[in-house]
Amino acid sequence: MRKLTRQVAFDNAWDSERAAKVASLFDGLAPDWAERQADPSRQAPVLDALDRGGVDQSGWWLECGSGAGGNTSLLGSRLPKLVALDLAKEMLLHAPADAAPRVQGDSCSLPFASGTFVAVLLVNMLLFPAEIDRVLAPGGSIVWVNTLGDQTPIHLPVQDVMDALPGSWTGCTAQAGSGFWLCAQRSAASSPER
Repeated sequence: MRKLTRQVAFDNAWDSERAAKVASLFDGLAPDWAERQADPSRQAPVLDALDRGGVDQSGWWLECGSGAGGNTSLLGSRLPKLVALDLAKEMLLHAPADAAPRVQGDSCSLPFASGTFVAVLLVNMLLFPAEIDRVLAPGGSIVWVNTLGDQTPIHLPVQDVMDALPGSWTGCTAQAGSGFWLCAQRSAASSPER
């Protein structure tokens, strides 16, 4: 997964065959995934990023790779305008229906209009830089979390995330619980023309 994570972020190495394999893998993991996501040490970096990351929490947020909704449930009360998206249908079927609207989709081609979200949350998720950039509002933010730090299978170091994102970004990062987070805000001047 590490090799794939780097290839997707820097080489746009994603196709329907890879998407089908990843969806199948996570469909099979869905029954036990909510328990993994609900581990307080894994949720700590997500909550810490919201508390200290300086990201606007009043507008629409997109959680890419929402899985079985462990973080979605946690965030629902803090982010009233949250949409949960996952590639794996079984993950969404195991997610609580009332935490946030759930959408099945591929993050390489998000089914949302350009500039829709003030923030995109990626917890142990592949990074599709151009597509994330497209759906962010001017001056929008990305919240990147690796819940097991550099032991996370889908992992990129903070500097690699910043380097992969198009345009000009500023950010802050910290460790919390068993992992780390990065909150990066795109410069309004480098936002794509809409």
